[in-house]
Amino acid sequence: MGSQTAVWLGVDLGEARVGLALSDPELTMAFPAGNIRVQGDYFQALDQVEDLIMDKCVSKVVVGHPLLLSGQAGRSAKKAARWVRALTGRLQEAAQDADIAPEQLPSVVLRDERLTTVSAHRQLYDARVDGRRHRPVVDQQSAVVLLQSALDDQRADKEC
Repeated sequence: MGSQTAVWLGVDLGEARVGLALSDPELTMAFPAGNIRVQGDYFQALDQVEDLIMDKCVSKVVVGHPLLLSGQAGRSAKKAARWVRALTGRLQEAAQDADIAPEQLPSVVLRDERLTTVSAHRQLYDARVDGRRHRPVVDQQSAVVLLQSALDDQRADKEC
């Protein structure tokens, strides 16, 4: 927070793992940044995500919003919104403790993630990753897909 060089963080909230992706400092490419094992409760990942945000000088956090195919917010989407509120609250508390101005906090946004898992599986197959090996990495690859789409949209908005 408050650094000159900043990156974006992508977060895919899975039931067994929270997948993570980071951008490069130029905000052009997303890269896998690992998984956090959560065993059915991704609120367990809040501490580690907060630490990663501080360690990597993250300026924006893009969290997958698992809307239903109809576009409606179901139970999972509402839970993701609660997770975003919890992370935002933690960042605000950390900023107060460290005497950091609120405008220096990273923004935390929800982004429609419909079909990111399908895209992630397709990318893994294209990379010739055996199907049995997808489960441990699909959440982080979904985070890459999610973050890359946000970076691409941000770049397109700048070009207009």
